[in-house]
Formats: sequence, C-alpha cells, structure tokens
Amino acid sequence: MLAHALFDPRRIALVGASSDASRLTARAQIYLRRHGFTGDLYPVNPRSAEVQGERAYAAIEDIPGPIDLAYILVGTGQVEAAVAACAARGVPLACILADGFAEAGPEGAALQARILATARAGGMRLLGPNSMGVVNLRAATACSVNAALEAEGLKPGRWSVVSHSGSVMGTLLSRAAARGFGFAKVIGTGNEADLSAGEIASLLVDDPETDAILLFLETIRRPELYEAAARRAHAAGKPILAYKLGRSEAGAALATTHTGALAGSDAAADAFFRAIGIARVDMLDTLLEAPPLFIGARPLPAPRRAVRVVTTTGGGGAMVVDRLGTMDIATAKMVDTTLAGARRDTVIAALNEARAAPDSDIAIAVIGSSAQFRPQDALAGVLGSTGPHKLAAFLLPQADASLRLLADAGIAGFRTPESCADAVRAFLDWQPPRDPPPLGDLSAAAALLSAAIDEPGARAVFAALGLDDRAVRIDPAAPPPLAYPVALKAVSATIAHKTEAGAVALNIADADALKAACAAMSARLGDAVSGFIAQPMVRGVAEVILGYRHDPLVGPIVALGAGGVLAEIYRDVVLRLAPVTEAEAMAMIAQVRGLAPARGYRNLPRGDLAALAHAVAAVSRLAGLAAVAEAEINPLIVLPEGQGVVMADALIAAAPAGER
Repeated sequence: MLAHALFDPRRIALVGASSDASRLTARAQIYLRRHGFTGDLYPVNPRSAEVQGERAYAAIEDIPGPIDLAYILVGTGQVEAAVAACAARGVPLACILADGFAEAGPEGAALQARILATARAGGMRLLGPNSMGVVNLRAATACSVNAALEAEGLKPGRWSVVSHSGSVMGTLLSRAAARGFGFAKVIGTGNEADLSAGEIASLLVDDPETDAILLFLETIRRPELYEAAARRAHAAGKPILAYKLGRSEAGAALATTHTGALAGSDAAADAFFRAIGIARVDMLDTLLEAPPLFIGARPLPAPRRAVRVVTTTGGGGAMVVDRLGTMDIATAKMVDTTLAGARRDTVIAALNEARAAPDSDIAIAVIGSSAQFRPQDALAGVLGSTGPHKLAAFLLPQADASLRLLADAGIAGFRTPESCADAVRAFLDWQPPRDPPPLGDLSAAAALLSAAIDEPGARAVFAALGLDDRAVRIDPAAPPPLAYPVALKAVSATIAHKTEAGAVALNIADADALKAACAAMSARLGDAVSGFIAQPMVRGVAEVILGYRHDPLVGPIVALGAGGVLAEIYRDVVLRLAPVTEAEAMAMIAQVRGLAPARGYRNLPRGDLAALAHAVAAVSRLAGLAAVAEAEINPLIVLPEGQGVVMADALIAAAPAGER
C-alpha cells in the first residue's frame, strides 16, 4: 500500500492548491497535468470553488472516495492542522512541502515531532517536511513543485533517485535530460520526519521498473534502514550508489543546517557504506554516469585494483591513468592504437584481451575526436567487444551522440577523466554486505566498567578483552620489583594531557629514582593525583592509535592509525564498523600508510602485525558494551614480530546514563 501511494498514486489531493501560476503552490497541479497524469486530482482551497479549471474542495473531508496521496502545500503555520485533517480522513501518505521544522531550531523540531505524532496516531505516513515531492516518469506522475518539471517531454528511465535535497532532485532531472536519458522515479525526502531514504530505497528494490538506486544524501538517519535496503538490493542484484555531502567540515556544517542533519564523521560514513554494500561516489557527474558499470555486476571478491586501458588518443589515455594513480589504482597495461587508427578490428582485439586479462579488474576505452563527428565509427570497436570484465569508456571530446550510443548499449560513458576514475574507484571499493563477527563473552569487561573510569580501570577493561597490560599500580613508598628502566605515570581523573602537565616520567632507572619521581609529581600536581602506575620501557617497530567510538550517525566504529603525535598531524587513520574480525583488522593495517615500515618496507624489521590485528579486533568488541562511548589506546606500541603489542596510554569514556 505504501509503495502504491508513494510511487503510483491515482487519487491525489493538493491541499492549499492555487490558481496563481506565479505561486509555488500552483506548480504541482500544473506539472501533473503537463506531464500527462491520468488519475484524479482534488485541489483543496477553502476560498475557491475552482482551481486551474478543476473543481476545488473547501476541505479534504469533502473529497469523495479514497485518497492515495495528499500533497500539503500550505505554509508552516497551517501544516499541523492539515496533517490532522488528512490523518482523520484516512489518507495513507501525506507529503509536506513547507520548511521551518527541525532544520530551523528547537521550536521547529518540536512542531515536527507533533505532526509526526499526529500522523502516527492516525496510521498515516509522512514524506518530508521540506519535501519537493515525488516524480514517477514511467507513470506520468509529476507530483512536485520542482522547476525542472517546466521542461516538456522528460524521458522515463530505469534508474531511480532518492534525494534529501529538493533542488538536487531538479538538478538530476535536468542533467539527465541534457544527457538524453531520464529516471524511473525521483523522490525528495526533505527532513525525513518519518519516511527516510533508506526505507524508500528498500521499496525501490521491489520496484520492477528500477534497475539501479541513486542516493543524494546530506546525512544518514536511521542507518538500520539503509542496511536493510542494501542487503535486499544485493540479493536482488540491484546496485545502490550514494553521493553524500560532508567530505569537508564546511560541507558537513551546511548539510546540518539545511535539513536538520546530525553531523558525524565522514570517514565513519565511508566505513558504513562499505560495510553494508552501498557504493559511494565523490562526484555528482559520477552518480549520473556510473550506474551501467554496476548494473548486472557483483562486487569483486578480491579486486586487484588494476585496470587495462585501450586508447585511440595518447593524451586522453594518460589523463585517465594519471587520475587513477592518485587513487592507488594501477594500470596493468595501456594499449595506444592512435597510429593504427580507431579501426574496429584493432580496438575489438585490444579490448577483448583487456576484458579477459587476469591482471586487471576493468577495461577502459578512451576515444578521441572521432567520437564527436563519427560516433558509429568511433565506437564500433567498443560496442563490439566482449569479455568477463566490465567496460567503461571515457570520451575526450564533447560527444553527446556517442554517449547516447554507449548508454543504449549499457556501457558506462564518462565526460571527464575525473568521473571515470571516481566510478572505477567506487566499483573496486564496492563490497557485499558484511556479516559482523560474534561479540563473544563480554561479561568480564562489562563488570569492570563504571561511570568514571581511570587509566588503570581502562587498562583492566582492555585486558579483559584480550590485550596484554604490562603496567602495574604502585605504592610510592614501597614500589614492587620492576624490570627497569620504567615509565611512570600519575593516575588522575582531571588531567587530560599528562605529558604537558608533567604527569609522565620516562627512563626511570631504579627504585630510588622511582620514589623521587613520585614525590615530585605529587608536589607538582597535588590533589589531582590519585595514584601511580609504572611499566617497563620498550622500544617498538611502530606506534599506532587504536580507538573506538559510537558514531552519532552510523553507530560503533573502530579506528586504527599512525600513533603518538602523528595521529593528529597526518590523520592517517582507517575506520571500520565495529566489531571486526582479525582478517578485517589485517586489511585495516595494510591501509595505514604510516605502518609501511612495520610491514617490512625495504626490508625494515617487521612488527608483530598478528598481535596488532588481534588488538584491533579485541577493542572493536566494545561495540557490545553500550556503557562505552569512546575508548582509545594511544600509543599502542608494536614490538618486533612475535613479541606482541604494548599499551602505553589507555582511556575509556563512559556513555551518559540515558544512552546506555
């Protein structure tokens, strides 16, 4: 019933419809009729008996028979009453155009909560607020106020779009039309008070008119619905591609203010998409051009991260190879047929070899100026090639006719080397939805948690998870036997940065020096000190930061990066959804650039990467402890191969009581 009301409503009420064509509230009726809607329209306007030549109704209660969809066009102050009337009338779905809700501050958020409660009490679903509506070009249903619908003859296609932004709905519609194709369905979700992009994506998985699902996202609300959609899409063989804002702090801030989005870590969003099987692209053009690369394909089980390039233009081929290189994607071989010309048999032979090559994942054809003036001849070899590997094509000139030929053949065609490389990178990063490993028995770690966890307490929790803790709590007056030299650290609930505060002493040679160091710290720091811990000094192959936190958008994540001061300087950090297996942890280790020496770069001594992977997997199991908000070991010292890893500094932050 929801899918019918959302995608193919036959009886639509336009609440607040207007006859004034200059007003936004008139557009939905105009566009529905302009694009051939054959269902029943019911304009609702208490001041007019007729709207745009059609009978109007004073109230939604006056409309005879059932209503599939109500598009509420009234101003913010009238929305609450309109929602109540629609819910009382038994409307299954209402779409709200107005803004001024959660994105506008606390009062707007409270109003949004009230209208949602009213809708739920009446069994009605909501799209929006701040939604520009729904367009189903295959059913000639343009229930939207987006100005892109001024265009005549928009073509229907077989990809569907779900967009947080109403203006981007129009952008994608117009850019697709300029490229000669269209969409099956385009839905604007706005603030997502109720229906979210994840839930709508799941509905589109069941839509026989949709072969690929494209998402434009400003945030991630209700991540479990995205995961459910991605799993169903993977099972159905329908790819989901996402373009999400928030790569920069400025972009994240604007997304936050636009639709009341909550800002989380963008790296966490990357980890989330990777884990659930959604391919993330970095360019808007890629979102429009990449789908044929994914349609009919499955994520590669072990990508080589290499391509073969066949080009009829040396410069064009070099542009693609160069851009791929910035993404750590190798070119196994480039065949330049420039001197041989773009002869069909030459290009077919080269591409067939590339599409079957065991040293690469994808074949890329690069076509020069002939694509602009002789599309059939220029693309004959590309269209005639076959092979198990997917094929992408970059056209160096502006060649719209050639791009349409590629689209008709189901081949991804790209206008720029940047979008081509971005699509290839997204395809090679694409993975099937993962099944998280079992958390195991966490009772010992859980028993050690408290509202205020000091460093010895944090170390005890990590030890209960399976990490090696070599630190001991000491009595300054009678320190236990220790393997000197040792590092001494004050235990304090109030000192955040111990080194800067003088709460750390290194290379203490013997018991007398240890007593003296304890006395000096006590005198300097006073009541801030609640005790001392000491541990043997060790020299490792590398230092890492190993962290855990509950991301506000996607949930538990584990992070691994170059440690110590390098963590803040270089931000060389890899994130994954928690928990992870030790095999997944080893893959994380391989991605941290700063760990190249520990991996044996240029015959340097290898670190104990197996022990590090064990530690990463162990810390990731904190995902099963709701009482933990954040945790960090920085640095975790990686000893030579076979000698383990050592915690140098550890902390755990408890979650607020209401979030446990």
